[in-house]
Amino acid sequence: MSPIPGSGLAKGLAVTLRTMTRKTVTAQYPDAQPELPPRSRGVIGLFEENCTVCMLCARECPDWCIYIDSHKETVPAAAPGGRERSRNVLDRFAIDFSLCMYCGICIEVCPFDALFWSPEFEYAETDIRDLTHERDKLRDWMWTVPAPPALDPGAEEPKELTAAHKTADKLAAASAAASAAPAPAADEPGQPGQEAGE
Repeated sequence: MSPIPGSGLAKGLAVTLRTMTRKTVTAQYPDAQPELPPRSRGVIGLFEENCTVCMLCARECPDWCIYIDSHKETVPAAAPGGRERSRNVLDRFAIDFSLCMYCGICIEVCPFDALFWSPEFEYAETDIRDLTHERDKLRDWMWTVPAPPALDPGAEEPKELTAAHKTADKLAAASAAASAAPAPAADEPGQPGQEAGE
């Protein structure tokens, strides 16, 4: 059976008429701030105490928008006779947000949790050169990073915590058994010991 000529046009106009009769809902930004999803990607914050200058984030960045400079420092031996060690010290950590494509690879590959997503998105600049955020500005974004979501109450406990609880329970049981056991009575001076069979 062939469709009635013009039925597609009538259906389209019906959708248009239904939409025209509904009240529009427009968020008046910036007066009304949008409700962002919990894992929205705004800007990247740096927790520089965790950064070991391993350079993984800069190497894995597909846009090459992360700039890291560091130098080596010698740490004296902790114990006499020990050897000195060298460690990397962070001099510069910058992200050029005019190049960043917000893929999140740098955050995923960081083995020490030094980079985090912040939901802040209002950092537009009139000069493109100001979109390169140095480590001080990246550190300021850390205060806007939301707390991680609570663990699922029905989830299994992590294996590390289970092992730690077992070890703590064993130590507590051993110390309780040691304190509950009576100490062997020693002979007091001046009193004769009892012979066997008495």
